[in-house]
Amino acid sequence: MLSLFLSILLSIYHPPVSYDISLAGNFGEPRPHHFHGGIDIKTDGVEGKAIYAIGDGYVSRVTMGLYGFGNAVYVTHPEGYTSVYCHLKAFTPRIKAALRRYQYQHETSEGDARFSPLECPVSQGQLIALSGNTGNSMGPHLHLEIHDTETWDMLDPYDFLADYISDTIPPKVRGMMIYPQAGEGIVNGKSTKQTILVNGDKQLELKAWGKVGFALWANDYMQNSSNHYGIRETILKVDSQTVFSAMMERIPVACNTLVNAWGDYDYWLKTRVWFLKSYVEPGNTLPFLYTSKDRGIIDFNEERDYHLTYILRDYRGNETTYSFTVKGEKAKIPEAEQEEGTLFRWNQTNSYSVPGMHLIVPYGLLTKNTFLKPTMKERPGKLSDSYSFYPTSCPLVAPGEISFYVSQEVDVSKVYVASDGVFAGGDYQDGWVTGRVNDLGAFFELAYDDEGPDVTPVSLGDHIVLKLIDNKSGVASYRATIDGKFVVFDQVDKKPLVTCDLSETPIQKTSRTHLLRFTAIDNRKNERVFETNIIY
Repeated sequence: MLSLFLSILLSIYHPPVSYDISLAGNFGEPRPHHFHGGIDIKTDGVEGKAIYAIGDGYVSRVTMGLYGFGNAVYVTHPEGYTSVYCHLKAFTPRIKAALRRYQYQHETSEGDARFSPLECPVSQGQLIALSGNTGNSMGPHLHLEIHDTETWDMLDPYDFLADYISDTIPPKVRGMMIYPQAGEGIVNGKSTKQTILVNGDKQLELKAWGKVGFALWANDYMQNSSNHYGIRETILKVDSQTVFSAMMERIPVACNTLVNAWGDYDYWLKTRVWFLKSYVEPGNTLPFLYTSKDRGIIDFNEERDYHLTYILRDYRGNETTYSFTVKGEKAKIPEAEQEEGTLFRWNQTNSYSVPGMHLIVPYGLLTKNTFLKPTMKERPGKLSDSYSFYPTSCPLVAPGEISFYVSQEVDVSKVYVASDGVFAGGDYQDGWVTGRVNDLGAFFELAYDDEGPDVTPVSLGDHIVLKLIDNKSGVASYRATIDGKFVVFDQVDKKPLVTCDLSETPIQKTSRTHLLRFTAIDNRKNERVFETNIIY
C-alpha cells in the first residue's frame, strides 16, 4: 500500500524540458570524490533551452558559481523534496530580480540567495531558466538533482520522472577485479590483485583458496544514445546466497567521498575506469551497501565448485546476469608481504611528526589501513620544507590537519598552508600554523602572502568588466561602490573576471562622472582598492 502511495505521489512530477528526455549521465555514477548526484539531460549540444519547474513549489535558493553547479535554481516542493536545476545560462527576469533584490538588501555580490515561500512561488511547468554550460560542465546540458528537503539526501530523479524516460536495454558486464586478501587468499596461484576483461560467453577458469573479494566494471545503456551509465542495482550471489548488494536510490551528501573507497580509486587514477567492489572496506559506511558476514569477502575453504552470479538491474528492471564458477582448490597461501612505511590504522586517530611538522588524521577519515610513505623536499630560505605522505593521490573521507612551526620572524597573520600551491587554511596558535589535508598525496608547505589581489580594468563602459586575480592565498571576497552606493559585481563563468551591468544598479544614468571603488580581499586579509572615474 505504501509503495502504491509513493508511486502516485512521485507521478505528479513532470519533465523540466519540453522534448523527449535523453540522458548524458544517470544518478549515482561513480566520479572521483563524489557520486553523480542527479541526471544529466541532453540539450542537443546547445545552450538556451527552456527549463521548467517539475512541480509546484517555490524558489528557495538561487546560486551562482557554487559547488561546480554554475548558475542554479532550487525549487522546494510541498511533498518534501527540493529540485535543483544546474549549469544554467540565465534565470527568468522574475528570478533574477529576486536574486538582485536579495543581494542589494544584504549588500553582497556573493551569488547565494535564500528566499521564503512567499517571495518567489512557482507552478508546475512554469519557465524558470534557460539551459547552459556554466560551472564544472564539459558541454551544454541540464544537471537535475532532487533532494530530500529535510535530510538533503540525494534522490534518484528517475523515481520522479520515470514515465518520461525510455529504457529497454539491460546493463553489460565489462570486466572483473579479483582481490585475494593479503596473507589469507590466493587465486590462480597468485596472491595479488588480478584484472579480467569479460569477453562474451567465454568461461572464466578460476581456482581459489581462502578469502577473496571481487569487484565489477559494468555499464548501463539506453536506446538512441551512445552514452553509458551507472548501475542502479547490483547483487552478488554465491551458491544462490546473496553476499553483496547495492541499490542506488538515495545517497547522503556526507557520504560522497566514500565513492573512492567503494571503487578501486588507484585503478581509476591509471585508467579512468571504475571497478566497484562487491565487498566493503572496514571503514566504508555507505548505507546502501549490504553484505553478508565478512563484509562480502568470500571464503573458499572447501574443495568444490562455487557458483557465483552477478545480477545487474537498471531502473526499468532490465536485467543482466553474469555467472561463473570458482573451483575451490587447496593451495598454500603466501604470507602477506611486509609493506614499508608508517602504518595509519582505519579505526583510530593517527599522527605523524618530524621537527617542525605535525600531521593528524582523525578516526573515520580512512576506510582501510594505509601505509604512509612520506616525502620531503627541501626549500632553503623558505618558511618550511614541503611534505607529501603518499606516492599517488590518496584522498581522505574528510579533511585531516597538518601543522607547521613558524621558525622565522614574520607576520604570522600572512602565513598559510598551501596544498599543491592552493590555499588550505592558516589558523595560527602558539607558533604553529594549521591547515587542511584532503589528499595525503598532495604536497604541503608554508607560504606567505602580504600582497592584495590584482585588480585590472578590462572595460569601463556601461558594462564594467574587471580582471581579478590572486595567485597566492586566493581571493576571499570583494565589494564595490559607485559614489558610495553598493553595487553588485558578478563573477564571469570560467574566467578571472567580474562584471557589473550598470543598468541593473541603483545608479541613475546621467552621463556624468561617477567614482567607482572596488575593494578585493584575499585569504590573508590583504586588501587591494581600485578606484577610477566612470561616465554613466
